Amino acid sequence: MTTTARVLIAADKFKGSLTAVEVAERITAGIRRARPDASLESLPVADGGDGTVAAAVASGFERHEKEVTGPLGAPVMAAFALLDGTAVVEMAEASGLELMPPGVFAPLTATTRGTGELLLAAVEAGARTIVLGVGGSATTDGGAGMLEALGARFLDEDGDPVPHGGGPLVEMVSADLSGLDERLRDIEVVLASDVDNPLTGPKGAACVYGPQKGAGEQDVKVLDAALTHFVQVMGESVGPRAAETAEAPGAGAAGGIGYGALVGLNATFRPGIDVLLEVLGFGDALARADVVITGEGSLDEQTLHGKAPAGVAAAARKAGKPVLAVCGRLGLDNKTLKGAGIERAYALSDLEKDPSRSMSQAGPLLEQLAERLAADRL
Repeated sequence: MTTTARVLIAADKFKGSLTAVEVAERITAGIRRARPDASLESLPVADGGDGTVAAAVASGFERHEKEVTGPLGAPVMAAFALLDGTAVVEMAEASGLELMPPGVFAPLTATTRGTGELLLAAVEAGARTIVLGVGGSATTDGGAGMLEALGARFLDEDGDPVPHGGGPLVEMVSADLSGLDERLRDIEVVLASDVDNPLTGPKGAACVYGPQKGAGEQDVKVLDAALTHFVQVMGESVGPRAAETAEAPGAGAAGGIGYGALVGLNATFRPGIDVLLEVLGFGDALARADVVITGEGSLDEQTLHGKAPAGVAAAARKAGKPVLAVCGRLGLDNKTLKGAGIERAYALSDLEKDPSRSMSQAGPLLEQLAERLAADRL
């Protein structure tokens, strides 16, 4: 490469250390030191999980804020992004694990109600298409809280609303979706997720992801049984589609909010990174680039299953553009990297072996790493 290389920086966040925007800033600063004449363009990316709204705002979307119900029922301030009738709604903003107090989990009672309130706010702001990015949730309620906020009614045997959370779903005796906000009928909802699990069973939301949200062995059994019951009661309201949708890819995403979106909002499920690259204008930026730099905190086997760097690399390879990667920790060998379309990866752990120091000093280390990358490859 020459010093006038056109470089596209399209990296995700380094979770726990740097946002995607900060990653782009640090890479830019490092490259500038080694190759001051390089032409640099930044497009922070996300795969639908936390950081998705920030990536959309960085690409030109307008940030909107709304006070909504947090996962524990207390109010939280959440944001969505809007541009030309397309809204990007990130469930982690309203119902995410990061909104929980340190060390506190509520696997049986955490609610997605705030995500439904955020969807309504996007509709009221003029959205005609909503990209619902899911991931990083504190919840396992099958999207019941979200649907309730949008007008659905879930009642127990006394005719009272079922309490918040996944656990109480076992008390449900009736489900009524007829009260869903009529404006939703004209809204295209895209469920953007890197998770294609079904709702229930050994590969379902409770069994696979419940423990990440503080669910013990007994809690997992309770939640899976409650979600199974939820589907049965929903069947009395919407017919066979309730059970069919529970088996659909993405139904188990983010504690089953995928199921709520698919069965209640007629959402279309798509891999999160594919949707976000379209929405963020990645194709046009890629066409302008000679080389692409992507990355995330840990490049490992999970990366290959729908995470942002894999999506960026796949799109760049299709366009014939070389891809380099930066990361905090590298868990893939060279053969696997090349198979994913990444020519070489540079890790912070090469500069700092201590993981805690690597995370706390991620910014300056990433600048050094980018400077090395630029000297080597640009």
